[in-house]
Amino acid sequence: MLAVIVILVIIVLVLLVYNIMINKQIQNLNNVNQKVTSLNVLQEFMSTIGEEESVDNKIVKINNILIEKYDIKYSTIVIFDGAEYVIKATNVSEKHWETLRNLQNEEIFKDSITTATPKYVTVDNENDKLPYQKSEFGRAKSAIFFPLYIDNIYIGYWILESGVAHAFDKLDTTILEVVKDNIISVLKSVSYQSVVESLSRKDLYSELNNVEYLYGKGRKIVDRYPTSSVCMFNITNLSEINDRVGRKTGNNIITEVSKHIQENISDEYLFVRYMGPKFLIIFSGVDPDSVVNFIQELKSDLEKMQIPVVEQNAIKGKKKVVSPKLNFVVTTYYKGTALEGLNKKLEEFLDKADKSENDINLI
Repeated sequence: MLAVIVILVIIVLVLLVYNIMINKQIQNLNNVNQKVTSLNVLQEFMSTIGEEESVDNKIVKINNILIEKYDIKYSTIVIFDGAEYVIKATNVSEKHWETLRNLQNEEIFKDSITTATPKYVTVDNENDKLPYQKSEFGRAKSAIFFPLYIDNIYIGYWILESGVAHAFDKLDTTILEVVKDNIISVLKSVSYQSVVESLSRKDLYSELNNVEYLYGKGRKIVDRYPTSSVCMFNITNLSEINDRVGRKTGNNIITEVSKHIQENISDEYLFVRYMGPKFLIIFSGVDPDSVVNFIQELKSDLEKMQIPVVEQNAIKGKKKVVSPKLNFVVTTYYKGTALEGLNKKLEEFLDKADKSENDINLI
């Protein structure tokens, strides 16, 4: 009898050890799966950054990736834009947005923001609601709040929610911290793009987009093609007209030159005011040799224009009109390269040219 008991005890111990080993293997597999998922998420994040999308669309895509890959019920990213907190991405019904974009004012999350640590809240009774919820019974029963910081500057938060109480009790927050860091990396990566997009404006006199438009939305049009021709021109006598005749007439020169070019180029081409008397025309998908004849005709037509002088008695004698003089430089842009660096090179070329130069240059 004793021998049977001993054998049974040994069997139980063996099964217990085996069970422990199996549980460890399962846990290791879960950890591996979580790491693989996190790696895949990071790869999709990086792919999203490189897409030809606006910053807002990129953040929405990132949030959707999180929801899909981690099987999250609700995910919301809120960013402070310098004036107010704005929901950049969420899958929560719009009727709850007012609550979600003001969580920084909730007492329960203030310590989390101050200490830069996540905050987990849940209910014990299904009839209860989370402290930050106003009148939304039943939507969320547990949540994790992650404050977001870039270079030690608080920029907003990411909140995960579940309709199940204690849903995140056994969740590995280490993985979520990695995800949060990835979110921050993405936000940091697209911050320059966001600034550029916000600086895009229409120029008053030419009614053209400024160069910031080219570096934001305009680049998407240009990068549809492997190569394009970039043409920068300078109205070389604009400064002289401003000084000798008057700035109002100079402004008319800008208006009339811009209007003529807009009427004579394809909608596929981009025409922006670069800076002062300098302008850019991007011939998308066209090589420089193919645009030279067009530019020659354009230059000839523009320099034949006679712009009436606005200022009274500005010019003595009979001459009451002025004509623009233009200096052109053209080069090739290759998709994916630094367009802003290329434009700087063209600008420097025109700045170094003799003020009397009036030509078309290929570089």
